[in-house]
Amino acid sequence: MELDLAITAFVSLFVIIDPIGLAPLFVAVTQGNTKAQRRGIAIRACLVGFGILAIFGLAGEAVLSVIGIGMPAFRISGGLLLFLTAIEMLFEKRTQRRENQAEPAPDPSVFPLAMPLIAGPGAMTTMILLTGQYSGDVAGQAMVFGVMTMVLTLVFIMFLAGNLIERILGHTGINLITRLFGMFLAALSVQFVIDGIRDIGLGI
Repeated sequence: MELDLAITAFVSLFVIIDPIGLAPLFVAVTQGNTKAQRRGIAIRACLVGFGILAIFGLAGEAVLSVIGIGMPAFRISGGLLLFLTAIEMLFEKRTQRRENQAEPAPDPSVFPLAMPLIAGPGAMTTMILLTGQYSGDVAGQAMVFGVMTMVLTLVFIMFLAGNLIERILGHTGINLITRLFGMFLAALSVQFVIDGIRDIGLGI
């Protein structure tokens, strides 16, 4: 059972953060940088992304409580938000938006790499939803953070291998994988909505 939950958390975060889709964008925003500079940018971007997602995972539900939003409502709205992201992935709008956000900058590690490309609204929502499922369960929340660390490690690896991945997959291959991930995300977002409806006492 724990393995199933860990796999669900991994797929959720992997799909929404999309390490493979970020690889060519990393190449685009680090054009002209040396290999050492790219490594430094990749490290900073992943660490900042980790910090942002960790804050939302740890304090996101508390913030919601302060402003009077219950977890069932957030699960439903979060699921709808993730569903819209899935639609964008299926129709390539997400990639176009990310490319528009990925304008070259002197040091792109914080913006646009860490935020909004790694720790975007979808990833923040996913962390709150995942940790919210384990409210009061330290082991469960530790599992979610462990999975998040694994996904961000994959992001770091993909950043370092960005040029190679882009050559191997090509534009068509990256588009195909993005659409496949979009289908997975759509199914997961619907599950979030179903869980939220069940939490308010409506059986499905």
